[in-house]
Amino acid sequence: MNHTLEVDSIQLAFNNRRILSDIYLKCETGKITGLLGRNGQGKSCLMKIIYGTLSCEKSIRFDAISQHTAFKRPDLLLYLPQFNFIPKNLTLKRIFNDFQLDYSNFLITFPEFTNQYHLSIANLSGGERRLIELYVIVKSQSQFAMLDEPFTHLNPLQIAKVQTLLLNEKENKGLLITDHMFRHITAISNNLYVLNNGKTYLTKDISDIESLRYARI
Repeated sequence: MNHTLEVDSIQLAFNNRRILSDIYLKCETGKITGLLGRNGQGKSCLMKIIYGTLSCEKSIRFDAISQHTAFKRPDLLLYLPQFNFIPKNLTLKRIFNDFQLDYSNFLITFPEFTNQYHLSIANLSGGERRLIELYVIVKSQSQFAMLDEPFTHLNPLQIAKVQTLLLNEKENKGLLITDHMFRHITAISNNLYVLNNGKTYLTKDISDIESLRYARI
């Protein structure tokens, strides 16, 4: 069964500055939806609004049913924020057990973690830590997952493996992704929105990214 996540009617302002006011975004299971925008355009704010941890006027609907506190419904939506969210003292064994994931399956794609099962996540590099947090969010059971800057600190080989992981996992859920390394997003997205001056634009062609003054192609 296909599922949809739709977002609109958002009104967000800080210090009398309008951040978001003309938003429509649709994410579907079986697809990767990319979200691009320059710094300060409100991409992270939009994800927090969808997740329910930033309050404002909004309409968030899962299969046409309103849900304003999605953070209470991990079966509907999981969220990878920009910052590290897993406590430093937890071991990889504890993390994979808590997320009910098989560590041996993880090692098939990332064998470099073979001898790190009993290490705490604080002992990993920034890229390794990001990779663990990304993997457990993407592989956990939920209808949708949002990923904010998932490629941060990853090396080129890890990025390629993550892109393959996302392409495979989209068969199980809908993915909403934003990252400043936009070519990694455009390469795997089925739908692509650009956030500019508080409004989302659904692109029809890759050239729209340049016409919307986001980047030169």
